[in-house]
Amino acid sequence: MRFVSLESGSNGNCTYIGTDHTHILVDAGISCRKIDACLQSIGLKTSELSAILITHEHADHVSGLKTLSKKYQIPLYSAPETLQAIHRMDKKGEIDPALFHEIVPDRENQIGDLTVTPFHISHDAANPLGYRCTDGKASAAVCTDLGSWSEYTLRYLRNLNAVLLESNHDIRMLESGPYPYALKRRILGVRGHLSNESSGQLLSEILCDQMKHVFLGHLSEINNFPGLASETVRDEIEESPVPYHADDFPITVAPRTGMSELITL
Repeated sequence: MRFVSLESGSNGNCTYIGTDHTHILVDAGISCRKIDACLQSIGLKTSELSAILITHEHADHVSGLKTLSKKYQIPLYSAPETLQAIHRMDKKGEIDPALFHEIVPDRENQIGDLTVTPFHISHDAANPLGYRCTDGKASAAVCTDLGSWSEYTLRYLRNLNAVLLESNHDIRMLESGPYPYALKRRILGVRGHLSNESSGQLLSEILCDQMKHVFLGHLSEINNFPGLASETVRDEIEESPVPYHADDFPITVAPRTGMSELITL
């Protein structure tokens, strides 16, 4: 199984997970042209995609859907409420409703030789989801855009080989930064985004012997720095009671504008 972030940040998000036979995108928040180029760089054609899994309907996760859908007719999977929101946003009817496939959180879905399990995340959208994918040998998950986490979240993030986990903001930068007060409260709320500290605390709970790579993603351009996110998350691991150290695992920041390292699991 292969795992790579095509882009991850406040302006656009798209992740590839695939095997030799099944190729999936999680979100399409970047242009079709970028997706074409990224997939080509790892030896794939966009027309080979089996599915696009949508986490939620915010623009930085769906902005490329209309062009992708018209050009390639790729099936779209998400919660019913999310698909309805996308349909309402599609004023000109550019996305064929026949491409929509409803999925239910906490239930496994078979897409080719990948088993996909969606799970609830806490964010201010219609019915936002994270995704866990496995080919039966390796498992990876995408979990961004959540303001809080619980034992329920951990249940879907334990025993992974790789994860893309949100590390959106530094709390002090956000509080002293230029955003309006209401936006700051939204980001800091339980349906907002994970801070570096919260991300590190969550990560400490899911580290395991089989973890091969951790991507920190969805970093704010205004309220974070890659080095700060990495340092803070590592500090949280070191201060936690878990039997691991930060240096036991590759922990890297997924670029805001560009591809991450391609991980083979």
